[in-house]
This record gives sequence, C-alpha cells and structure tokens, in this order.
Amino acid sequence: MAAIPDSSTPPFNDEHAPRHAAGFPADAGATAPVTIGAPTNAPTAASPAGAPADADFPGSYRPVIGRIPILDLRPQLADNLFPAKSYEGDVVPFSAVAFREGHDRIGVELVIASPSGRTRRVRMQPGAPGTDRWETTVQPAEAGLHTWHVEAWGDDVATWRHNAGIKIPAGIDVEVMLEQGARVLDAATRDPQLGADDAAALRAAAERARVASATPDERFAALMDDAITSILDAHPVRSLLTRSDKRHLKVERRLAGTGAWYEFFPRSEGAERQPDGSWRSGTFGTAAKRVPEVARMGFDVLYLPPIHPIGRTNRKGPNNTLTAGPGDPGSPWAIGAAEGGHRSIHPDLGTEDDFRDFVRVVRDNGLELALDIALQAAPDHPWVTEHPEWFTVLPDGSIAYAENPPKKYQDIYPLNFDVDRNGLYQEVLDTFEYWISFGVTLFRVDNPHTKPLQFWEWVIHEVGAKHPDVIFLSEAFTRPAVMQALAKVGFQQSYTYFTWRNTKEELEEYLTEVSKETSDFLRPNFFVNTPDILTEYLQLGGPPAYRIRAIMAAMGSPLWGMYAGYELIENVARPGSEENLDNEKYEYKQRDWAAEEAVGRSLAPFITRLNEIRRAHPALQQLRNLEVHETDGDSIVAFSKHLAAEHNPAGVADTIIVIATVDPYVAHETTVHLDLERLGLVPGDRFDVEDLLTGRVWNWGDDNYVRLDPREQPAHVLHVRGRTA
Repeated sequence: MAAIPDSSTPPFNDEHAPRHAAGFPADAGATAPVTIGAPTNAPTAASPAGAPADADFPGSYRPVIGRIPILDLRPQLADNLFPAKSYEGDVVPFSAVAFREGHDRIGVELVIASPSGRTRRVRMQPGAPGTDRWETTVQPAEAGLHTWHVEAWGDDVATWRHNAGIKIPAGIDVEVMLEQGARVLDAATRDPQLGADDAAALRAAAERARVASATPDERFAALMDDAITSILDAHPVRSLLTRSDKRHLKVERRLAGTGAWYEFFPRSEGAERQPDGSWRSGTFGTAAKRVPEVARMGFDVLYLPPIHPIGRTNRKGPNNTLTAGPGDPGSPWAIGAAEGGHRSIHPDLGTEDDFRDFVRVVRDNGLELALDIALQAAPDHPWVTEHPEWFTVLPDGSIAYAENPPKKYQDIYPLNFDVDRNGLYQEVLDTFEYWISFGVTLFRVDNPHTKPLQFWEWVIHEVGAKHPDVIFLSEAFTRPAVMQALAKVGFQQSYTYFTWRNTKEELEEYLTEVSKETSDFLRPNFFVNTPDILTEYLQLGGPPAYRIRAIMAAMGSPLWGMYAGYELIENVARPGSEENLDNEKYEYKQRDWAAEEAVGRSLAPFITRLNEIRRAHPALQQLRNLEVHETDGDSIVAFSKHLAAEHNPAGVADTIIVIATVDPYVAHETTVHLDLERLGLVPGDRFDVEDLLTGRVWNWGDDNYVRLDPREQPAHVLHVRGRTA
C-alpha cells in the first residue's frame, strides 16, 4: 500500500492537525481541550453593584454553571460537532431548561443572529409544567449559518408582581411591597432603549406609589396600571443576566427541505426497437420531450441515473444475468469505458452541448436537475489503468468487485479511499465541479455508506463553500447510526426505511421518528420505489397499494420521490427479488405514457393532484409538525399537519388531516380520535373538513367515523375549513 501523500498538500490537512467542525466558521465551533470547571465560553452575569464578577471566584475552581442555570439547549446534535439543520420557511422549535433557586421568577429569551448580521430576540415561554423547559419557535427566512444563544435573568418585575399580588391584598408587608415596586420602576427607567415618554410614565407611577396620603389600593393600582404593565413587559428589569454558550443552525435553501423528485432513464425516453429486434437508444433530445409532462405532474426535481459510458467487461444482461448480448446496454452504474469515465457522457445520449440543451429544457419547465453520482468503476474505466492505487487489489492480483450480500456486482469495482487519499478526494471534487458547470444543482449519491464518512464531510463542505445552493441526497439503506451520521456531516436529504414500513404500527412509529427524533439533522425523502426496490406490498397490492404509498409519502414528508413506471403500476417482480422483471437498469424500456393515461391505466392524474395539494398547503411543507392520532383497529392510520397563522404567509392557520388504510385488499371502518389541541382547536369544537381528493365536506369533532375501501378511495386528505360551533 502506498504511503498517504504529505498532509500539507491540498486539498486536505492531516487528521491530527487542528480543525474546525463542519459547517462552523473556524472560530465558532473549534474544539480544544477544556478543563472541567473552566469552560472556554463561560456564561456571563450582570450582577448588582458590588457583587463579584464571574471571573472573581475565590480559590482555583470556576463553576461551569452560570448564575442562572441554562441547560439542555435544543436544537443541538448530541455531540455538538455539527450545526442543527433547517431550511428557508422551516418552523424550528427552540428550547432550553432554565431555573433558579427559591421562588423568584425568571425570564428567558432566545437571541438569534442571521448570516447577514441581523439579531432577533424572541421571548421564550414556559413549557410543560414541572419541566423548567422554556420554548419558542422561529421561522428562518435567510439561508446560511445562524448563531444563537439563550439568555436568562431574574425577572424582578414578575417576582414583585407575584409577591405583591399575594401580600398587599392580605395586608402583609404593604409598605415594603409598595416601595419595592417603586424601586423596580426606578430601575426600569435606566434602560437606555426606553423612550422618554415611557420613562416619564414610569417615574410618575413610582411617585404615586410613594404618596403616603393615598390608600394602599390606590398606590398599588398606580404600579399595576395597564400602560405601566405594557412598558415593563416590553422592557423587563433583568438582574443576574446569564448567557448560554453559542449554538449554530445551518439554514439551507427551500428545495433542500421540501420538494418532489421524479426519476427517469434518458436512454429509455424515446428508445425504439428496430425491425431486427435491436434497440435504438433514447437521447437527451428525445428525453427532453418527456420533461414538460414531468413538470405538469407537479414535480420539482428531475433525477437522472448515471449518464456516463458503461463498461463492457462483465457487463450485465437482462434481469441481472451475467452474460450480456451484443445489444444489451448494461447498467448505468457500471461506469467507465474506452469513451471515458465520470466526466464523460455516454455517446448514445449525445454530446456535452446536447446535455446543456437538456438542462436548459429542464430549467425552462420550472424543474431542477439532479444527477446520480456513483463513486465506483467498471473494469474498463480509465481510472483502473491510470490510477490502480484507487482500488483494492486482492492477493491473487485481481481487483475486488462490489458486493452487497447476497447481491454481487461483477461489473463494478469499488474505490479504495485510503491509499492516495488526496488524489482521489481531489478527483471527486473536480467531478462535482464539472457537472455543476453544466447547471446540475442536485446530486443523488449512490451507496454513500460504502465510502468514508470523513470524505463526505470534506467534499460536501468544499462544494458548499463555493456553491451553497447545491444539494446532496444520500442513498444509504444501511444501519441507523450510519444513515444518521451521513445526514449530520452534510447530506441535505436522505433515503429512509419508509419503503419497508407498511403496517399501521410501523408507519406510526416511523412517521413519529423522522418528524420528532431525527428532524434536527435528517431530512427524509420518501421515495415510493426505485430501480432497485419493488416491495412485496407493491408487487401484490395492485393499484390500491400504489395509491396508498403515494399518499403516505407525499403527505407524510415535505420531500418525496418516485421512479418512472410507478404511475403505470409496473409491479411484476423478478422471481425471488425486490426488483422489477425486465429491470430498466439492464435494458431499454419503451412506454406509451399518453396511451396508458387515455385508457385510465395511469396514476399520473392522481399523482398530479397530490403534488397540487402539497403546493397549495404550506402545512405539508413542514416536517416537525406531523402528529399521529389514535384510530381503532390496526388497518387505518391517521396523522395531521398544522401550521399556525403566524407561520403561514397567507396569515391564516393551515391544517391537513390524513386518514389512510394500510390494507390494499378489503374495506375497513374505524373511529378516528383527534387531539384537537394539535390542530389549533379546543376539545369539543366542531369544524368542517373538505376532502381534497373528492371535494366532499363533513362536519367533524373529537371522534369521527370513517370507512375506507381501497378499491374506491383508500384515504381522505382533509383540509380543516374552520369551526362551526
């Protein structure tokens, strides 16, 4: 094995050298040895005159806890190596645990600074009783790295109001309480941000509270006047001010968090079988004719499998056979031939200029283009001869091919990232830059879990530093910790286990997991199928199963996707596998989209309606707001998405309730028990709901009867129109 190149050479510094956490400025998240009891960013406190500063503790120990404890800040990744993630328009919950000794009241505030330097202060409110957790939400509108912290202080006004409200009516310590109230107002007048009129009003109220000839009730009323209360609420009197350490939130553009993806093979779009049985490949020119229909269905992203030359050695034939005929095109993921590798275009598809024209058509139709990046090579790839050090050589001198037991990929060599690390890293970065130059703005990355996590951290942030709008989608069907780590180090979107979650219990658990437990860093893209995945549920469930899964994906996540052919119910599997028979990975597929739709055999109109609903309802463009509701039985799932009026550009609340059967075979009935508080309503309310799939309207309440027949209508997608009683 060759030695690793000198770590001082670009593009990568040695792993033992000082480094900053991904996504943070070099001075914002740097890690350094910390002495217990002496934090590098200790809280500061505003103390009364004569009180010691935090740095003036006697002895040698300095507490890590500020004068008012501020703990368990959220959102924050457990290891705090990377920032929490968000996207433009995302409603982000912030919280912290804060308390003080005794019974005096405190105030808590979120302070968040945008990348452009605008600082916003948001008062936090108490959470669940007894938890000492304080909460608020923020909806960031600016992409970039946001810095935030929490401030807590002794709320002298609230403490006085509480005590005075008990003692003065009871005749206890009346003079003391009135004078304390007057002094609180005196302190409030020293706020430099207080206007002259407000300061004068506070001084006048303090004077009235000190008029001995007035009754205690009159003096107390002067301190509790509504105008005085409003001034003090806007300008609280803070003592013992304590600040938490800073945290970070990485906000990315909207398409990173919400959008619909559609995948097709350009070689199949326009492909024709010739009279002699051979095929003429589709091209970028013929594929461009399909783009307007993808746009009409309401998709945001068109995703292409690899478009590079395909290896001939060990080329796979139809249905993954090991022997290919002379006209078999091979798998696009077996990248590399005499015509070139990862920075080359398959000559059957066209030229570089043809690809630029295709990208232009995609953009003209309101879509963005995603390209598959598969970091592996066919035996014919130029890398094999030019850079044999980028592969793993076995003791017999052969190069190891790819395996994902029980699957074997004899047409693919995996890469070895640890021999010529810097050389291979730079080659891949240059490859991303090459395709970005054509206008590619999204990359679906094949099997990223089979490459070093450190590599992805590096390359995604190198690309992001120059092209912050570029989005990476992780195709990692692997262990949860690995999948989640890929999201933490930079992948904006992730494939998930949704494809294999089909029962009521599985769906309820998984929807809750992705919307609550991992939503600070992992954005789930619910693909309903892929060229590799045709689940048993889809194989056996027929059109109802296809409708059910599309509804669950499109309504359950702000991100969802489908592979071409889903709308045609292509559900015949190769025996013993989860792959389509006559898989498009290994051969051309000719479809007559218009003819299938004309005779009612296409789900395209149904898919179009789902995407219309998604675009019309901003509640569906959020992830964290999903709430599962109780239903009787084990065949019908209910969940909702609610967006409060203050977070909706339209200025009104938006609420969607989805009720779906998971059984594609027979009808079921149930009672849906709604938690109305999760819908912005009050228990006992009555309200109208409109089914956005059929237009029917019902009047609902806490408990509602539902019957669903999957052959007629497998789900209700209900819009809450408003209270009726």
